[in-house]
Amino acid sequence: MAVFTPITHAELATWLGERPCGKLQSYAGIASGIENTNYFVYTQNADASTQCHVLTIFEKLQAHELPFYLNLMAHLAQADLPVPAPMPAANGDLFSPLKGKPATLVNCLPGQSIQTPNLEQCAAMGDFLAKAHLAVAHFTQQHPNPRGLAWVTSVVPQLRPYMAPHTWALLASELDHQTQAQHSTLHRGLPRGAIHADLFRDNALFCGNALGGVFDFYFAGQDTLLFDLAVLVNDWCILPDSGALDPERLHALLAAYQQHRPLQASEQKAWPTALRAAALRFWTSRLWDFYQPRQANLLQAKDPTHFERILKQRHGEGVLAQTMVQQSSTPLF
Repeated sequence: MAVFTPITHAELATWLGERPCGKLQSYAGIASGIENTNYFVYTQNADASTQCHVLTIFEKLQAHELPFYLNLMAHLAQADLPVPAPMPAANGDLFSPLKGKPATLVNCLPGQSIQTPNLEQCAAMGDFLAKAHLAVAHFTQQHPNPRGLAWVTSVVPQLRPYMAPHTWALLASELDHQTQAQHSTLHRGLPRGAIHADLFRDNALFCGNALGGVFDFYFAGQDTLLFDLAVLVNDWCILPDSGALDPERLHALLAAYQQHRPLQASEQKAWPTALRAAALRFWTSRLWDFYQPRQANLLQAKDPTHFERILKQRHGEGVLAQTMVQQSSTPLF
């Protein structure tokens, strides 16, 4: 469990007193997450009903950075998308200090994370992401992708001492490829907006095949919409042992997405490189977390080799990926 900042019942009760959420009953640390401290918080209303909330204490993000993330969540919630909506304090602020760090309280979404998504669940994620990408066309706040290519470029050289020569060669060559791609005319013309950038299976909840909600927007930033879609596909539409694309789940997800936002010709052309960019980003971050770990209660770094395998697979799947994104304009269901 990633709990960087322990809190007492009294400290939390005092902090909650600024918000119309009822009286604190209990709270418990949340096992997932490696960037922030998260707790389930249970409160009781005046009518004796119980509510569940999620408290997030930000370990890295500073107060001046939070308005982008929290306002984005509020914007998507107002667009009737199933995302956590921050609860304002009495003065209207969406966050306030707790144990010397900024913290926010959001509603608890229904459902549970899934390990092996089926076709209907993949389609639900494609449907959600397309609607979110349409909704952010009206979101005007700006913030660069905090784990975009600029971050990857700054981190990769620091990883070299830990890498075997053949692994370093793959990492360095892919970074060079992505750097050239990002400076291309094709990339500069791709549609952009505020993206989630971390939409893994553990950041979505399902009630059966119905999407209960999407959370953890704290890696969000301005980037290509295609990169967001590639991050999603690289986790939801793969064969777990090899990391290869699963054609059926890929078609279900892309078809649902393109029912709302058909990909432009430029995006179809850039799709194989976007899949590789998403693999590079998470391979790099997992390498960084593995070799430069931080202290946290029961925190375990995730396996970096998973995304190394995915990147290798994407190198050989360029034609397949591009063909499938073109074919997926026809819904599966």
